Amino acid sequence: MGVQAKHRRRNRRGRPHEQFTIAIAILSLVMAGGMVAGLATSIVTPNTGRHAAGAAPEHPPGDPSNTTRLAQLDRITGDITPKSVVASPAGAVIANNMMYSHTSTLYDPETLELTATVSDSVDLSQFGHEDRAGETTGAPVEAVFSPDGAYAYVSQYSLKGPGAGAKATDDCRNGEEIGRSAVYRLNLASGEWDQVIEVGRVPKFISLSPDGSLALVSNWCDETVSVLDLAVGEETSQIPVDAAPRGSVVMPDNRTAYVTAMYADELYRVDLVTGESEVVLETGRKPRHLVLSPDATRMYLTVSGEDTLLELDAATGEVLREASTGREPRTMAISPDGLALYVVNYYANTMTKFDTATMEEIQTVEVGQNPIGVTYEPTQRRVWVANYAGSIDVFEDTAPSSGTMEP
Repeated sequence: MGVQAKHRRRNRRGRPHEQFTIAIAILSLVMAGGMVAGLATSIVTPNTGRHAAGAAPEHPPGDPSNTTRLAQLDRITGDITPKSVVASPAGAVIANNMMYSHTSTLYDPETLELTATVSDSVDLSQFGHEDRAGETTGAPVEAVFSPDGAYAYVSQYSLKGPGAGAKATDDCRNGEEIGRSAVYRLNLASGEWDQVIEVGRVPKFISLSPDGSLALVSNWCDETVSVLDLAVGEETSQIPVDAAPRGSVVMPDNRTAYVTAMYADELYRVDLVTGESEVVLETGRKPRHLVLSPDATRMYLTVSGEDTLLELDAATGEVLREASTGREPRTMAISPDGLALYVVNYYANTMTKFDTATMEEIQTVEVGQNPIGVTYEPTQRRVWVANYAGSIDVFEDTAPSSGTMEP
């Protein structure tokens, strides 16, 4: 465990939770068409996408994204309850089905076909932790791809099984009795979990430094963020912030990060080297998700409890502009050219596309029930929306504008 960092707090609403360590072995798990110590794993089919993991396909040319319009291509269903959906830069899409389906599912971005279903179940005794023999299940929450698209890092809400500690819940009622959880690494070429990195209690969002060397993980019930050294696969420090940390971005210097504290109504700036953190903005109720513009000069923040989208100066955290959203905006995605922002509205069952040049709404489209995740898939210029009730909507974003605002 790394050294605890200096920090500054105010407007505190959450219940503090002290750090508590439960050792988790670094493990690898063969998932493709097999069994691990008699434990049934996933159905894993080879990735049939056009782009091999690690490849960097050229993105198709097209009009500026603030001049195009969304058109629904398909709705994906099946045994899924997606908490998030994330596109790889190399041409793959992963959905994370949390504790209700206990899987991560992979899709071909061109055909939309399911290419792999990966179970979150492992047997820790197979990896040197003899006292934790038997089935341990995770609960996939969020994912981020390595810059080359070869790996997906997936946060696990909790680990449930021998030696796992008390039940994890969003209200953190079991405090220090909740066991520490982990981030799993999925090797896309093999379809296997090949690494597990221990983090804090109830990890949610995960972001990577631009150079791919570090990951930042929000530990919801510890009120901290874990800094992970990805070259060695270890947590190097936990940095305190405030109640219910969630969204984060890491700046191009690979050192400065911003983190939302949802239940404290605060935005933090964090130094990943010194471990210092400070409040830079009191946001209004429930700041949730952050995205960074491609040129890293602007950040966008959804304030879920205020039905608001904020544009921030990425150097200072200062609010530049704001816009109204649908009810309870949650996750966002930004187009590669930085001209369009896609925001899912959880209780409105809609997604709104904004023009970042004007901060005005371009288009609002209906999606499935309880949209909670969204990603822009660059190889096909498509937007994928994860609906928590059990579906994924896929939209083309290439249709030319008719010159009038579309519904």
